[in-house]
Amino acid sequence: MITVVGSVNLDFVASGRPLPRAGETVTGARLARHPGGKGANQALAARRLGADVRLVAAVGNDDMAEEALKLLRAAGVDLSATQYINGETTGVALIAVSQEGENQIIVCPGANEALDPGDVEGASIEHMMGVLEVPAATLLAAAERATGFVALNLAPAMPVPPELIARADLLIVNETEAAFYGDTLHAPGRYVAISLGAAGAELWKDGQKIASATPPPVTVVDTTGAGDTFSAALTVSLIKGKSPEDALTYAVTAGSLACTKPGAQPSLPRRAEVEALLKG
Repeated sequence: MITVVGSVNLDFVASGRPLPRAGETVTGARLARHPGGKGANQALAARRLGADVRLVAAVGNDDMAEEALKLLRAAGVDLSATQYINGETTGVALIAVSQEGENQIIVCPGANEALDPGDVEGASIEHMMGVLEVPAATLLAAAERATGFVALNLAPAMPVPPELIARADLLIVNETEAAFYGDTLHAPGRYVAISLGAAGAELWKDGQKIASATPPPVTVVDTTGAGDTFSAALTVSLIKGKSPEDALTYAVTAGSLACTKPGAQPSLPRRAEVEALLKG
């Protein structure tokens, strides 16, 4: 069982127009609503890739909560540890997506910021995945309870307690985040995955690059959710005992598939789709 400690959002996506520059208004976009949040995305991605998953999260006691949770519930993610908090709104992400599939995102955290260490007290946690869209103290409390593999997606980049980083078996960052954290990422025995966008990804261990992978050719529609798919796929693969090279290739392939459909959670691929693309 993988316990994901992270955020739940409802995404409002405006797509089809150039991304605005500072001070610029762009009109003529199409609006869609999708469940999202990096914690929820990674939980659903791991579930669709075959893992048993529980989500520790918080939503508001409002009319957006069930819409934000509906795909998780439909997929069989265990939501028994997801809190409904009075007086808080469910998290919201405002996303602009260009015709080329690039995006800009503003997040209103809402109830995600109210998830506290007490919400994991007494929890039985084997493997764990965490993202920085919830308080670091809550992630640390969960990581200290974990008896198995601990993966942390250090996104968005921000100062993190050293003891939290020290507890991780796998740290996942993109190029910008890798530059922000620098050498603090690397430690004996720890995996560090660096996603490189269209160039693929690298996997490091003990400060040395041990694997790299390039994505298969796909038609990019929307890159939202690709990083979360990559994180979940790599974590699931390493937990299942795949070699670092195979795990990274699997994760890059899964992330590429997530770019071929609009929205974060609607685009998350299933295991059979990833395996078919790998064989193809």
